[in-house]
Formats: sequence, C-alpha cells, structure tokens
Amino acid sequence: MSELKPFKLSVLDLSPVPEHSDPRTAFSNSLALAKYAESAGYHRYWLAEHHNMTGIASAATSVLIGYLAANTRHLRLGSGGVMLPNHAPLVIAEQFGTLATLYPDRIDLGIGRAPGSDQRTMMALRRHMSGNAEDNFPQDIEQLIRWFDAPAGTAFDVQPVPGTGLRVPVWLLGSSLYSAQLAARMGLPFAFASHFAPDMLSQAVTLYRENFRPSDRLAAPYVMIGVNVIAAESKARARFLFTSQQQQFINLRRGMPGPLPAPVENMDTVWSPAEKYGVDRALGISLVGDQASVTQGLASLQQQYQPDELMINGQIFDNEARIYSFSLAMAAAESLKH
Repeated sequence: MSELKPFKLSVLDLSPVPEHSDPRTAFSNSLALAKYAESAGYHRYWLAEHHNMTGIASAATSVLIGYLAANTRHLRLGSGGVMLPNHAPLVIAEQFGTLATLYPDRIDLGIGRAPGSDQRTMMALRRHMSGNAEDNFPQDIEQLIRWFDAPAGTAFDVQPVPGTGLRVPVWLLGSSLYSAQLAARMGLPFAFASHFAPDMLSQAVTLYRENFRPSDRLAAPYVMIGVNVIAAESKARARFLFTSQQQQFINLRRGMPGPLPAPVENMDTVWSPAEKYGVDRALGISLVGDQASVTQGLASLQQQYQPDELMINGQIFDNEARIYSFSLAMAAAESLKH
C-alpha cells in the first residue's frame, strides 16, 4: 500500500447559540474552543458568515475573528467564509487588512459565493440594489488580490487602508464544480463544503487538481475538506449528541431556523422518513462515534481523497462536550501519524 499523504486538522465554528442561551454565551463558548484548539495544535480556526439565523452568532465574521485573535496567542484565524456577494470588496479588503495588521501572519480570508441568507436578508444587506453581485464574483476576487498583492508604491484610485500590499491569504470555498473550476483557474487553495453538501465532493476535488494553474500565491493544488465530527466516550453518546445537528438541519429545511436544539433520545419522533433521507444525505460526511470509529473515518477520508487539510465542524449543544469531541478528533488524527 502506498504511503498516505499526511493532513492538517482545523476547526470550523458556526458559533452556535443553544436553546435557552444567547449570542454572548455563544461567543464565550467560541473563545473557549479557540483556546483549546490553540493548545491542542489545531492548524487554523475559521468562522462562517450566516445572516438572519438565531442559532448562529457569527454574522459579523471579521469582528468575531478579531475578538478571538485578541484573546489567543498564535492560532491562525479566518473566515470560512465571507460571502462576498453580500459585500463591497473594498470593505472586505479593509476589514481583513485591519485584522492582518493587528495580527500579522495569523489571518485567512476564505471567500464563498453563496449569500448565506434568504432573499429578504440579501436585500437588507444592500448588495443587490443594482446589477448582480454573483455575476461579479470572479472580478471581485481578482480585485481583492490586486490590492493585497500590490508591490510597494503601487498607486490605486481607490485602495484599502490598511490592506494594500499585505498579501492576506485568500481561499475559495464552495460546494459545486463552479467553485472548483474557479479556484483552479485562479491558482487559489480550495475548501469544499462537504460537511453539508457532499454530493459533488469527489468530482470537485478531481476537477480542481486536474485543472489547477500555478499562481504567484500557490505553486500546487491545496485541498481542504469539511467534515462533521461528533465524538464522545461511546458510540451511543455520540449518536445522542449528533441529534442536535440533525434537528437543526431539519428546522432549516422546514424554513424554521432557530437556536441549536437540545439532543433527543429518538430522532424518529422528530423527522419523517423523507426528512431522514435528506438529512442523512446532506450530512453524509459525518464521523459520529468514539475515538476508534473517528480514527477509522479519518483514515478512510485520507485514503479516498488525499486532502491536504480536514476542517472539522461539530454542532454540539453542550460546550464541554463540544471541546471533548474536538479533543478526541485530534487524538484520532495524531494516531494516524504513527
């Protein structure tokens, strides 16, 4: 058997707001997880932009990144991602230029094309008053990179201050073949959102690697894969904890997003057979179990996709259980190195 490529392990945090809790508690929980991730050797820690969702507190993504960066020492932090159609590129360049100035060599800008919200919220964000922001997506990314990569002394009519010339790392995120093709063409690292949309994972990774064009930013393709990990002291306990994320997904599909639900003993009292099928498919890249089963799952992903990096998401109601899950995931990943 050929030797498997080692992978880095990172954290995706949606800063969940549990039922009967509030965003302030969610931020405290995120800081506790970030501090743990730093101490445990996780490679990077990303936060995701979602709007008009009472169960996700990371809407002002750059602000929350700054809070976590100020209260950690060396952990790499970033967006997973900023939904660029919601924003003027100049504003994002200024925000991440400011973060990169305050916390040098610690900030990533992961960019997505989806709005991360519903139509009414998109209108409230005021990015669709004229034209189509999604159609401008490649040009907006190119503009960001022109600013970030500008040599000293380059003159722009409009420029981000700070931001110009700071070489903030830019990632392209997606769950489709479009994002894979664009990342390959632009020579950017690519993160696939397989933790909630796994259907095109294999095709997208293959397409990206086969069509990758080296750039000044990246010499060879770099693939990150999103994976849900819900780990506990037993398989039964992990399956119980996983029901919070399953319920949250059902509520989203029903058009009733809300706080992260408490876990339940029996999901058959919550979902219909059709809903179960849809959730099982959407959350198909999920490792739910004890450390041994998570180790086996990580090894399978490593063998099948040869990722450069795995980014773990875990929507767990109790934050102590969430941190423990991430500790078991790191132990599982470390065991694969030996």
